[in-house]
Amino acid sequence: MLFLALPAASVVAQGTTATPAAPAAVGYTIFLRGVPIGHQDVTVRSDAQGLVISGQGQIAEPIDVITRRAELKYRPDQTAESLTVEARIGGVDIKLQTTFENGTAVSRGMQGTSPIATTDMVSPQSVLLPNVFFGSHAVLARRLAGAAPGTEFRAFLGPGAQVAFRLRSEVTEQMQFGTSTFDVHHYELVFDNAGTPLAVHLYADNVGTLVRVGVPAQYLDVVRDDIAGSISRTRVTSNPGDEAVIIPAPGFNLGATITRPAAAAGRLPAVVLIGGVESDDRDGTAFGVPILANLAAGISQAGFLAVRYDKRGYGQSGGRRESATISDLSDDLRAIVKWLSDRKDVDAKRIVVLGHGEGAWLALLAASRDRRIGGVISVDAPSTTGAELALEQQQHALDRLKATPAERQQKIDLQKKIQAAVLSGKGWEDVPPDLRKQADTPWTQSVLSFDPARVIEDVRQPMLFLHAELDRQIPVTHVERLVDLARKESKSKSVEVVTVRGVNHLLVPAVTGEADEYASLGELNVSKDVTGAIQAWLTKAFPAPRR
Repeated sequence: MLFLALPAASVVAQGTTATPAAPAAVGYTIFLRGVPIGHQDVTVRSDAQGLVISGQGQIAEPIDVITRRAELKYRPDQTAESLTVEARIGGVDIKLQTTFENGTAVSRGMQGTSPIATTDMVSPQSVLLPNVFFGSHAVLARRLAGAAPGTEFRAFLGPGAQVAFRLRSEVTEQMQFGTSTFDVHHYELVFDNAGTPLAVHLYADNVGTLVRVGVPAQYLDVVRDDIAGSISRTRVTSNPGDEAVIIPAPGFNLGATITRPAAAAGRLPAVVLIGGVESDDRDGTAFGVPILANLAAGISQAGFLAVRYDKRGYGQSGGRRESATISDLSDDLRAIVKWLSDRKDVDAKRIVVLGHGEGAWLALLAASRDRRIGGVISVDAPSTTGAELALEQQQHALDRLKATPAERQQKIDLQKKIQAAVLSGKGWEDVPPDLRKQADTPWTQSVLSFDPARVIEDVRQPMLFLHAELDRQIPVTHVERLVDLARKESKSKSVEVVTVRGVNHLLVPAVTGEADEYASLGELNVSKDVTGAIQAWLTKAFPAPRR
């Protein structure tokens, strides 16, 4: 917890006032894909002169930042007063001093051997969010308290860099720490990232201090040290019949939640759910929609036991992600299937795996290798290789940004160079070093090289392919190819397809389905048309055994 300096309450000899104790520094651990890569110490001081947030720390590659000193000052009326940064980014030293007055930000300093001398017009109420210091978000933990959803803000990131963002939603949730819980305020923010919405999740406790900041799209989490262990998680969504469990996997444990049917009796059929790249947490929350938690609720209503879990290295799950591949995460899914098949309350002959987005690849791969899996539900799955999907998604994004032909070709050429280098291990000299640090990983290599066509041919189990008609991340044309492959190439005798009209990739009602619509969605629960289709297939394909 962040401690504020309290005004002196006693008088010492000679009538002098006692000096307030200095506020204590609080540590935050920075995680990338669930792996700790850095640490920052943050101090917050609030008094009659205003608010001061300061700190220092270090983050390893691929971010590669050493923050020797950061200090952010706000006046009593919450307007920015000054920003001071002394840091090293990617081996380049930076010294920056920015002062704020009358709607202007005057910056002076040095970046390597280059001088910094800029003047920016800024909103007086701008928050300061320098990207070298995550502790700067402590001001938002205070500023957001009492703000209404839809409230818009401006952030000053540094000389020449500003961004708009708005409060998407605010809910009170429970943070689970071991067996105890405490309330936290969960603020979902949506930043305008060059025309593409970027979701940022900020958690604060009841006295307005920063607990956690997460950027799911970048696999980045900044967590206060006292809750940074894998024994803690935010309980985002709770269904009737939910029970937290720990499931053994080779070398570590997986944190999971079981959702039991209301009238559970005898040996139950079961479904294991796994999400895509949007979220690593067991609820599959993306842009405020708890996709997997909602699906688990619907599945339990059909009489099936549902299991959802934190991916390895995230939340309450152990293991490390820096060397993990698609095959490794599929093995985690198989470990849960084995755990279920050994339970006395589960019908081992009726265990189904469900994957959403790229999570469907994990489900299909697990089914192709494990006969304990009785069926597969593929939701919004890609039908092409990961490399082809990445280029398809990039082209769609460029179309939305209305890039010029030259800009488009430049970005496409760079993307192709990166993918070729990842897949071949050659050609990295043509890729900027910072991009190589992000892309040259076992995970990226496994995703780009994955081809569902090679996996489907080994799947024998019944399969349901469900796709959202308005999915723009993985367009509905993908399901047509997957179903064609499954019917022609797989060993399955039962392949069904359902296209759900009027819903997007998040499985909620939408108008266009585009990602820039996510921030303004009115409904944040999975469509009943989706859960209904899954319930119907499950009860048909896996009926209760005759007594």
